[in-house]
Amino acid sequence: MHPANDWKNENANMGMCRVTTMRFNVKLLLCVIIIAACLMSLSWWAKCGESQLGDSRLYPDRAEESGNHANYPQDPRDARVPKLRLNHETNAESYSNIECLINDEYTVSCRREGKEVYVPFSFLEKYFEVYGKIAVYDGLERFEWQHSYSKVYIPKGKYEPRGIFMSFENYNVEIRDRVKCVSGKEGVPITTQWGPQGYFYAIQIAQYGLSHYSKNITDKSPVVVSYMDSASIDSAARQWKLPDKSSKLSTVRDEELKRSVLEFHTSDTLTSPGVMLRLDRANELVLSTLVSFTGNGSLAVSVQMRDTKDIYTLHYVQSDTVISARGRAVYYGVGARTRWSRLTRDLFIDLQKGLPLIDRFSRKVKLKNLKVVAVFLRGGGRVADLTLSTTEHLRLFFLAADWLVANQDENGGWPIDVTRTLIPGVMELAPGWYSAMAQGQAMSALTRAYWKTREPRYAAAALAAADIFSVPSERRGVVATYMDKYRWYEEYPTTPSSFVLNGFIYSLIGLYDLGAMCGGSSGDGAVCTAAQAARVARLYRDGMVSLKAMLPLFDMGSGSSYDLRHVVVPGSAPNLARWDYHTTHINQLLLLTTIDDSPVLKNVAARWMEYMKGKRAKHN
Repeated sequence: MHPANDWKNENANMGMCRVTTMRFNVKLLLCVIIIAACLMSLSWWAKCGESQLGDSRLYPDRAEESGNHANYPQDPRDARVPKLRLNHETNAESYSNIECLINDEYTVSCRREGKEVYVPFSFLEKYFEVYGKIAVYDGLERFEWQHSYSKVYIPKGKYEPRGIFMSFENYNVEIRDRVKCVSGKEGVPITTQWGPQGYFYAIQIAQYGLSHYSKNITDKSPVVVSYMDSASIDSAARQWKLPDKSSKLSTVRDEELKRSVLEFHTSDTLTSPGVMLRLDRANELVLSTLVSFTGNGSLAVSVQMRDTKDIYTLHYVQSDTVISARGRAVYYGVGARTRWSRLTRDLFIDLQKGLPLIDRFSRKVKLKNLKVVAVFLRGGGRVADLTLSTTEHLRLFFLAADWLVANQDENGGWPIDVTRTLIPGVMELAPGWYSAMAQGQAMSALTRAYWKTREPRYAAAALAAADIFSVPSERRGVVATYMDKYRWYEEYPTTPSSFVLNGFIYSLIGLYDLGAMCGGSSGDGAVCTAAQAARVARLYRDGMVSLKAMLPLFDMGSGSSYDLRHVVVPGSAPNLARWDYHTTHINQLLLLTTIDDSPVLKNVAARWMEYMKGKRAKHN
């Protein structure tokens, strides 16, 4: 080959190498630029992630940042939601499974991301007794964590002995599972709390009354539909349908009531159709009427499930049987009703309590799913003032107050006829014991009945209820003494003493209500003598001294104690108050702070509210 051609070929090859090298450098530069852009994007993505509460790698560090954790805004996009810090070290790493060993006792499947380990909330919920749920607001999800399931009610003003009782306008005593039913004869709850046979429990009855008294103040005026107005009794009578030619319905003047009423005569068998008033009322589910039966007279109401169209009939019969059922019929014994008396029944509650007797797997009834379709009269008798209404709070309250008057014994108390065991073989009560809580809440109900009516019988019963507050527990009273100095009114007057906190404070509130009725320590001369007023004031004052001195004994550093068994019984562990009792303690203390400006009450209430957010007392 010619040398010149070799030179040309060599130069050509060198040129090709330079071009190739330049192309390689351009590709390398492009790769570098792309990688840099990706890294910048990831960096910006991580920064943006800091502001997103829903990021799975967030962890709480809120003690100094957020203040009151319970007051989160409802919209998770709200800028006021406390921000949580992001762990930047794990941005690019993926999750992996890891086994968590808990206190060298058992293992839990967890997930790891870098240095972070995530424990399932289903485990945390049971292990630490916390509560959480995924909530959705406008399509956005947020996990909400709470240390307590109960609620504190902040008083809106000074406690008023004639007003609502604590936060009892939020109570629905009769719907509780441990309430067997509302008795047809007495019109008050029958409890199964410590005995499946069912019995009257003064605490529950007083709470039932106080709940309806408070709701009468807070609820809007009821809707009342009358089907037997005395002014138009004749037209009302024409709305009723007779089952056969032998049945009769007429308007007569009753000399006892001094007005016209409906009189009826039909077959008295419960299978008889009876005189019927057809209705279609979906909201007014409380029946109230005056009745005076002859022979085997009775009243019944048919209600219908609006979704399934199933019809059930509630029979109110002259019997002492509390409650029974057959087929789709529920029977309530209302006792002998041969003289004029008022029958007031919450049909929703009566059906709710009767359904398990028909089918023990029956579902709970929803109030909005029920309507009244008919009322029946069977046998013979007279009726007047038949109404259906949305509520009858005052009438239900006075049924409780009247039961308390009628069933108070010669000692001024309401003995509880079941065995109560706090610690087997150590703290036990035989049937017939008195409770300071029952006495106190009865006083709160009876004084309100007196303020509402000015009837002396309510005031006399409330005053008599204070007598037991001077009798020691060992002599079948309710008074215990701590360290030979502090008087304590026992909810459960055991030996040794139990010192239950919530029952004691309820008794103090009752004494305060009684003192207000007496007009203070000097008395107003109307219902209390000066000596009676002074005694009530002393009982309340002694109790408040004990409460302020002994309250720290109930502070467990992360919650409160239900009683003082850990102090009284050697070797006993504290009986921690579950959250609903803990919040009852707080609500009671907050009420007392409106009538007593003690720093002890205020400080303890504030600290115990912090425990509900997971805070604990400081360690050394």
